[in-house]
Amino acid sequence: MGGRKKPPPPPSGRTNLASCIVATIFLIFITIIILIIFFTLFKPKNPIISVTAVQLPSFSVTNTTVTFTISHYVAVINPNRGVFTHYDSSLHLLYAGNQVGFMFVPSGKIEAHRTRYMAATFSVNSFPVSSVINVPPEGMNGLRVGPSLEIEMRMEMTGRVRVMHFFTHHVEAQVECKVAIAVNDGSVLGFRC
Repeated sequence: MGGRKKPPPPPSGRTNLASCIVATIFLIFITIIILIIFFTLFKPKNPIISVTAVQLPSFSVTNTTVTFTISHYVAVINPNRGVFTHYDSSLHLLYAGNQVGFMFVPSGKIEAHRTRYMAATFSVNSFPVSSVINVPPEGMNGLRVGPSLEIEMRMEMTGRVRVMHFFTHHVEAQVECKVAIAVNDGSVLGFRC
C-alpha cells in the first residue's frame, strides 16, 4: 500500500494575506494614476469670450437724451475636450453705472475646441446723458474728435462642460468692454476690453 502520495499542504495564511496586500496596493496605484491623467487632460476650462466688433446702426441725440441701436459681434471659444452647454447668459449695457440695456443670450451648445460667433443687436431706449467725456484733441488712434460718451458692455456666459458623458463641470466666463461713441455723429470711436 505504499504507492499513494500525500497531497501538498495548502498555502499558509501569510502567503494569501501578502498576495491580497500587493494586489490592493497595485489597484490603488493604478487608480491614482488614472485620476491624475484624467484631471490633467480633461480639466475644465472657462470659455473665452472676445468682442470682435461694435456698430451703431442708428444714433440720435435730442437735448440731453440719447437713443441708439447697438450691435455687438462676439466670438466664444470652447477650449475644453467636451461640449460646452450654455444657459442663463446675458448682455448688459451700462452708462454711468446705470443699466440702460439688457438682453438674454439664447441657450446653446459649442462643440469641443470650436468657436461660435454670435451677434446681438438691440435698441436702447432714450436715457439722459449726465456728462459728456471730452476726448483729448488727438482722440483715439490719432483722430481729432469732439465730445463723446462711454458705454460699458458686460457679457456673462454660464454653463456646463460634460466630459465623457459622465462628469459634469460648471464653468462661466465674463467680458467687459468700454465703447466710446462720438456724440456729434454717433460713430464708434473705439472699444477696449
